[in-house]
Amino acid sequence: MMYMIGSFYALQVTLRLLWQFITNPSIIFNKKIRTNPPTCLLNSSKWKHKYARLKNVRLHYVEAGPEDKPLMIMLHGFPEFWYSWRFQIPEFSKDYRVVALDNRGYGDSDKPKGVKNYAMDHLTGDLKEMIENLGYTSAVVVGHDWGAAISWAFAMKYPEMVDQLIIMNVPHPAAFAKHLAKSKSQFKKSWYAFFFQLPCLAEFFLSYNDYEQIEACFTKEPWGAKKGAFTEEDIEAYKFNAASEGTLTCAVNYYRANIGRKRGSTKDKLKMPVCVIFGTNDGALDTEMAIMSEDYCEDFTLNLVEGISHWVQQEAPDECTKHMKNFLANKKGVTATTKF
Repeated sequence: MMYMIGSFYALQVTLRLLWQFITNPSIIFNKKIRTNPPTCLLNSSKWKHKYARLKNVRLHYVEAGPEDKPLMIMLHGFPEFWYSWRFQIPEFSKDYRVVALDNRGYGDSDKPKGVKNYAMDHLTGDLKEMIENLGYTSAVVVGHDWGAAISWAFAMKYPEMVDQLIIMNVPHPAAFAKHLAKSKSQFKKSWYAFFFQLPCLAEFFLSYNDYEQIEACFTKEPWGAKKGAFTEEDIEAYKFNAASEGTLTCAVNYYRANIGRKRGSTKDKLKMPVCVIFGTNDGALDTEMAIMSEDYCEDFTLNLVEGISHWVQQEAPDECTKHMKNFLANKKGVTATTKF
């Protein structure tokens, strides 16, 4: 069924691409050679670049803050890398040892080949090993998009290792499954997840015309943020990441390995404090699912950020940081809505 639906969307994408090639053949050859990273990715006084050798993979990460402070570990989504946390890293480095990962397959982390290497058990295993590698038994876990999906799964599998859980623009997996089964709106929004199941075409679609779709993710409807939220250098940083050999296949393999697969048990509610920060203008995910996520948590805080896109921590960094700090200080479930 997944491949049938994916093939339906693939036909539409193919026809769209053919029309673009016919009307503007030059886009076939439009691809910039990227050998040097943009300035924003070079060494900064705000953080340090490091590597961790885990059992089966080497992960790159950015770190800030004293090593004797509690650990806060941040996981990015698609099609991002550690850079998506550039606003939050310095904000929390006074009170935490902040570590922003390049998830496996992204940035300067290893890129194992094969879909099976991106199954959720590997992704949660990386997080477990990473926390232990840094010398901790638990951490404040912060995740966005696929990083949020990993964070939810990790909290269910290793609850003793999560002090507090902060989730951005991804619902609890059980809430997603329940809503998707009855929502035409969410089914339509999830078209790309079906499309990504097909080999090769997804990677071509994301990279053609100098990674036009990578830029569109951040700047155009229905996913894009408000004008000015991302600078030209920000977009170049994400294109530079996507252009790294193997990255797009690895990124899409997250969908191929996990979408439609059986999830772990959600019978027991999460007991650690959970905060969901959700931009309500998300072109990929319905806001209702953020609200539904409370059903799976004992101590739940919800912050709806009105008018903000899927990229909440980048489009509204000050508001996002404020919600994070309030949650970490109070550790008490509240519901709030911020309008922009």
